[in-house]
Amino acid sequence: MPEYLLAVEGMTCEHCEEAIESALGALGAEGPRADHRRGEVRFSLEGDPAAALEAVRAAGYRPGELSTGTEGDVAPRRPAPAGGPAGRRRDFDFVAVGSGSAAFAAAIRASNLGARVAMVEAATVGGTCVNVGCIPSKALLAAAEAYYRAGHHRFPGVATAEMGVDWAGLVAGKTEIVTSLRKEKYLELAESYGFEIVTGHAAFTGADRLGVEGRTLEADAFLLATGSAPFVPAIPGLTGTGYLTSTTAMELETLPESLVVIGGNYIGLEMGQLFADLGVKVTIVEARGRLAPAEEPEVSAWITRVLADQGIEVLTGARVLGVEPTSPKPASPKTASPKTVRVEVGGAHRELRAAEILVATGRRPVLDGLGLEVAGVGVDGQGRLVLDSQLRTTNPAIWAAGDVTGAPQFVYVAAAQGTLAADNAVGGAAREMDYTALPRVTFTAPTIAAVGLTDEAAKAAGYDCECRVLDLVHVPRARVNRDTRGGVKVVAERGSGRVLGVSAVADGAGEVILAGVYAVKFGLSVADLADTWAPYLTMAESVKLAAQTFTTDVSKLSCCAA
Repeated sequence: MPEYLLAVEGMTCEHCEEAIESALGALGAEGPRADHRRGEVRFSLEGDPAAALEAVRAAGYRPGELSTGTEGDVAPRRPAPAGGPAGRRRDFDFVAVGSGSAAFAAAIRASNLGARVAMVEAATVGGTCVNVGCIPSKALLAAAEAYYRAGHHRFPGVATAEMGVDWAGLVAGKTEIVTSLRKEKYLELAESYGFEIVTGHAAFTGADRLGVEGRTLEADAFLLATGSAPFVPAIPGLTGTGYLTSTTAMELETLPESLVVIGGNYIGLEMGQLFADLGVKVTIVEARGRLAPAEEPEVSAWITRVLADQGIEVLTGARVLGVEPTSPKPASPKTASPKTVRVEVGGAHRELRAAEILVATGRRPVLDGLGLEVAGVGVDGQGRLVLDSQLRTTNPAIWAAGDVTGAPQFVYVAAAQGTLAADNAVGGAAREMDYTALPRVTFTAPTIAAVGLTDEAAKAAGYDCECRVLDLVHVPRARVNRDTRGGVKVVAERGSGRVLGVSAVADGAGEVILAGVYAVKFGLSVADLADTWAPYLTMAESVKLAAQTFTTDVSKLSCCAA
């Protein structure tokens, strides 16, 4: 009985596959097997195959090219990858190096475009976010905040208390979440989409060849999605004395009594507050003049007051001179040797003693050992990939996505870049990234969130802008929560009122900032925000109130901000 492969447009899920298979089965076809990701169905049929096209059309889908032959001879219909060498059939159409969010987004899109996909991973599948980044850190942050609030809530008449921390239990709970999400969102997805995960260190052995533990993978297009690793500055004595990174800090066996955090940006702020919430004495050292130095000055001031009220010592404009062990050594082998961090602040020298040092000075792209020069992939004078606006390297068959590109290091950026790179590499889409309305969130308590331009950046870009700052004391939700720490700032273009940026420090600011994302993306004005419905007694109302401050004294409004 002849076998056929029919391209089908319009399938989006397993239900679609069942509908196609049922329609062909009713026609008398044997063994119909539909695949919505590849956009195809295989079947055997006696008689005129044109009837199969009509059956598919009657089921509500669009039949395309029909091929004949045995299963081994019928190749799936797929577009030719853009930029890759044409000619002989290779092992794969698309190979991703790395297995994080960028790699998986790219592999899924490439699979949906009909490509044969493989992924190479030298360590643990899932990359930074699920294994050592967003998921584990936010799981611990949520637990630490719950513990801290138990002893420091602001509500009269309610008795709660901090009853102690089982750090090992917290770490075990974090690990359970990580393991389950890695299985559900990575390993099982790879199996579902049918792309192969090759284990081992990858290095290019040619412009279109990748070596992995003695195996050679040839492909028409490759994706570099190797992520990033903690950047550790060359501080005298640091390596010999020992230090933690955001990764190793979450794997400690016991809580340290004290901690010096070097770096006061998002990683340092999150990790510093996490340990402070659990009772650790924390000092944050930041080289620049304020915490969260890339954000608005008001944001820095708000979060500095929050941390100071919590008992965290903050040293800004501080230069780390060196690190050295502190005598005497601890009696228990499980207790860290005390350390001394020598800093210069305001012209004066200080010695900070702590059980542990956490280095939170950013992350660097991981490009070591990939054989980029063999593949003709160029890097700049700072060792960063040279990429065009479509994320293609200097080798037209090799693309990049995620933290390795030097783009803002958010998992949603990595995923968006991965999808774009696959569209371009496999589908020839020639798409470019647009970061205009990219939100950024730091998961302190209260949360820091922002989108668009700061006041300073807007002026540097040539805008004549005006700004308004709303303290949370004017937000009813914050008042009933008894937590008015923080506020909202809106940057607008003078005259048109077009919103250029929004920043917030508030409980739930990560959710609140979505209104700002829409405003920046779609060119809304402060008048648009002020005249738009906002549900009363929500923190989201703070954006409407902040917009109203451009024309109104909100302290003179009634509660509902009408």
